[in-house]
Amino acid sequence: MGDVLAGFHAVWEFDTDSVLIRFERGIRRPKLFQALGERRIPYEALSAVEVSGGRRGTVVLHAVPRPGADPLMEAADGQLKEDVDPYRLVLPAERETLAGYYAEELRSALGPAAKEPADRHLVAAPEPPLHFKAYDGKASFDGRSVAFRWFWTGASSAKWKRGDQTFAVGELAGVEWRSPEIVKGHLRLLERGAREPETGAADQDPAAVVFGPGYGPVHESLPFAAAVLQAVRAAESEETPDGEPVCRRTGDARRDPADIADCIRHLGELHGAGLLTDAEFSAKKADLLAEL
Repeated sequence: MGDVLAGFHAVWEFDTDSVLIRFERGIRRPKLFQALGERRIPYEALSAVEVSGGRRGTVVLHAVPRPGADPLMEAADGQLKEDVDPYRLVLPAERETLAGYYAEELRSALGPAAKEPADRHLVAAPEPPLHFKAYDGKASFDGRSVAFRWFWTGASSAKWKRGDQTFAVGELAGVEWRSPEIVKGHLRLLERGAREPETGAADQDPAAVVFGPGYGPVHESLPFAAAVLQAVRAAESEETPDGEPVCRRTGDARRDPADIADCIRHLGELHGAGLLTDAEFSAKKADLLAEL
């Protein structure tokens, strides 16, 4: 197509086989859009294109991805609110005719399997390294493994007993993301070979981190989940002849000094706010320093 269509929060640049979505930055822009920056969506990743009326004199051009084509939307699992759906382009109502034109152009570019689930990811997830702070620990992903480093002040005793956790991508079957905007939001890693999926409380599961007010926001935890999910799907084909995954569980790794420093700073904030006594702060700080 070679055309450009600018909306309120994004610009769509149409190419012969894909659309490049560039998300604009600004105070009033959704943080998820700012975190994504830009995304290239192949037309074969789409199942439908719709035009509908929006709020306050706007019209919406909505491209619907095929199930399984985009790791971000697969991880979101229908939990994103409309105003942070990266596949919606909001335009002034007077551009409805133009939106209809591009909708028809996109429909004509859809692949023959548009109505079928995709057998692989067709849209790239955000690239690692990625990390975010949950309520009970820090989650980090370097492209090969996911690490959970527990916080003294948030992690349950069950997690402390198990210690910090590191999961190689090859031992994972998927990711369960529950939005921090709902009660009991969390990110849980689904391990391969588990007898049955974990359904217990995430605050007791060492393969999960829990969210809370100000912790694990959508714009940080969802791209993280998408990147892990994409890596897991890619690793599923990298198995030895006997079916065992190439990557193995690394177990409880030695604490990273940077993570210990983060924990001490977090303790200092709580101490400064009067939530920890001098004795509690000193004892917990000494325990952390002993792990260096």
